[in-house]
This record gives sequence, structure tokens and C-alpha cells, in this order.
Amino acid sequence: MSSSRARFFLSLIPLLLLGLCPVVVQAQGNMSKPHSVTGCLQKGIEPGGFYIFGEDGTMWELSGEVDAVHAGHKVTVNGHVLHRSAAEEANFADYEKQEAKGKPYADFQVTSLKMVSDSCQ
Repeated sequence: MSSSRARFFLSLIPLLLLGLCPVVVQAQGNMSKPHSVTGCLQKGIEPGGFYIFGEDGTMWELSGEVDAVHAGHKVTVNGHVLHRSAAEEANFADYEKQEAKGKPYADFQVTSLKMVSDSCQ
């Protein structure tokens, strides 16, 4: 390859990286600051799904680092509140409404889980 052609292709790299910046910013914008919730970990209706009712009564649909071994235990989860698009939320809304039983609900990306008690009492 000629050196002028190589320089041309190398000059495109910064433009490609700059073009990817909105994707990174959008992905970061879907999560809030770090947050924690304590409550009873329960198996969800959908396969592999889990949720927790926080002490404030909000039902949190969990994704991420959730260990099924702790279902039925009181746990504290750390992570971020997820803000999904309307299209993404439509995939989960029916399950969340059933699980929430009329209470407020939201999505939570778990980064760590700590068992508080081996029962929900």
C-alpha cells in the first residue's frame, strides 16, 4: 500500500472514534449513580428473572449479578437504576406489572449482592 493511502486510512481512525462517542455516552446515560436496595430476593415470572421489594415498597426488577441461591433470603443489592427506552421496557412491562402487584416498579442493574439474612423475616 502506498504511503499516501496509508496516511488517508490512518486519518480516518480519529473520525471513527469520534463517531462512537455518542454510543458510549448513551450507554452511560441509561444508568444512574450507584444505589443499594435491601429486601427479600424473589424468583421472577420470566425465566432467569429476579426481583426485590425495597423497604420503600418499590419493586425492583433485577438484572446482572444475581445468584439464585439467595432466592427467599433478605439481601442488599448494589448497582444502578436502569432507565430503559420505551421499546426495551415493553419487553418486560407485563412481567413487572404482575410481580409488582400494583406497587411502583423500576429496573435495577446489580453489580453485587450481599445476603443479610437467610430468611425474609
